Amino acid sequence: MLRIAIAGASGRMGKMLIEAVANADDMTLAGALDIGTSPAIGSDPTAFLGKSCNLRVTADLAKGLQDADVLIDFTRPAATLSHLAACRRNGTRMVIGTTGFTDAERAMIQDAARDTAIMLAPNMSIGVNVALKLIDMATRALAAGCDIEIVESHHRDKVDAPSGTALKMGEVVAQAQGKRLADLEVHGRHGHTGARPAGSVGFSAIRGGDIVGEHTVMFIGSGERIEITHRSTSRANYAQGSLRAARFIASRSAGLYDMDDVLGLR
Repeated sequence: MLRIAIAGASGRMGKMLIEAVANADDMTLAGALDIGTSPAIGSDPTAFLGKSCNLRVTADLAKGLQDADVLIDFTRPAATLSHLAACRRNGTRMVIGTTGFTDAERAMIQDAARDTAIMLAPNMSIGVNVALKLIDMATRALAAGCDIEIVESHHRDKVDAPSGTALKMGEVVAQAQGKRLADLEVHGRHGHTGARPAGSVGFSAIRGGDIVGEHTVMFIGSGERIEITHRSTSRANYAQGSLRAARFIASRSAGLYDMDDVLGLR
């Protein structure tokens, strides 16, 4: 039985992950972490499912991780990095779905992967990761004759923009051309912008309501347009992808992996 700890246990994604683990035949919930100010501290993490377990939601990292093989973390960068340090010390494997890391913070994750296995991806959806492969193929065939725009939409509470998934899509577009996204990306057009720079990759972010997540990459040519779109209508797909990632890294002792590794798409 694979023993799973969940970070951000009282949040929407945390609850979705707890439910997915509870319904998995090969997994058991081994820890539930949350911030110290959370009203869920001390409560049963499975109570919302109408169940009970021997665990309590805790802010104590040592306690929350002591019996876990893998920590699944969809929180904020500062919290994830704190969890990362503890997992590195303990040898606890991590599945990280947190977004908004700086380059320096990503380097910290890369360094920690020398001592424990980490699966890092901006989006755990299997469908999104298949879409990334399609974007790579389309870029190789179309980039020379098309303008490329990336549009993403998320709920009103999302704090980073563009989303980590949108940036990943931009990275795929850039890498397929042998370039760096930093040299191509254009964000937040406003006012008199002048003509669109040739070869640029435009980003637009929409925030509102309870949109789970929508991403579209447009390849806009003369007389035609191709759009590759992924829409999430539930966080359940992220949870199931996270469990698949946890199963993948359970047998790895160290190293940094992504969803291409998990899904065998390399």
